[in-house]
Amino acid sequence: MSNVLAIARKELNGYFASPIAYIIIGFFALVFGWFYFVSITFFMQASLQMGMPGQGQININTMAIRPLLQNVSVVALFVLPLITMRSYAEEKRSGTIELLLTSPLTDGQIVLGKFLGAVSLYAMMLAVTWVHIGILFIYGNPEWKTILAGYLGLLLMGASFLSIGLLISSLTKNQIVAGMVTFAVLLLLWTMNWMADSAGPTMQKVLSALSITDHFDDFSKGVIAVSHLVYYMSFITFGLFLTAKSVDSERWRG
Repeated sequence: MSNVLAIARKELNGYFASPIAYIIIGFFALVFGWFYFVSITFFMQASLQMGMPGQGQININTMAIRPLLQNVSVVALFVLPLITMRSYAEEKRSGTIELLLTSPLTDGQIVLGKFLGAVSLYAMMLAVTWVHIGILFIYGNPEWKTILAGYLGLLLMGASFLSIGLLISSLTKNQIVAGMVTFAVLLLLWTMNWMADSAGPTMQKVLSALSITDHFDDFSKGVIAVSHLVYYMSFITFGLFLTAKSVDSERWRG
């Protein structure tokens, strides 16, 4: 486990050694702040139209926080490929991948360490947004359990995105190619539920079960179902497994 944590720290330090971590976190916080402002403004206007602001006629979790978290999940679709595109591609381009593969580390330790480093950066991005959420608790009374469930969904979905990004980064030396292909694959997964709407009954059930957005939707409502947890954990495990196989093939080619 110490080897995994050492790689994770190295990855995290690598992000902050360059401007990429600061740019990604800053951009994420800026976009979140805009969506937060829009959601709260809409909620206040709806409250005034009801004629009873603050009387519990409109639920802030339903009217403001849920749309906010769904918008954030779209932002993650664009931002997370920027985190993983350099993980292996940069190692290959700079030639340091040979040093990593010849070190006394297993493929699983390498993959898991890089994954934890990427997830740690993503967790920091989400942690920054709690400043906005904290304001809601100061001036309002939102349902904290629903918010925690939504953030858990964001974390699991983001981790799933990162596992796919690591896999694609391990297959190329070009960071730009890794980022673009990762975004294309994630976009395909994102639109899978749209494809389900025009498919037959059987295929519709299959595509809906595989849709990464359908599983997140319940989290944004505050519902944590075992089936959703199993889906995301299986998705992450499968992505990391394929990444480990890709790294193993690189070791043999080397």
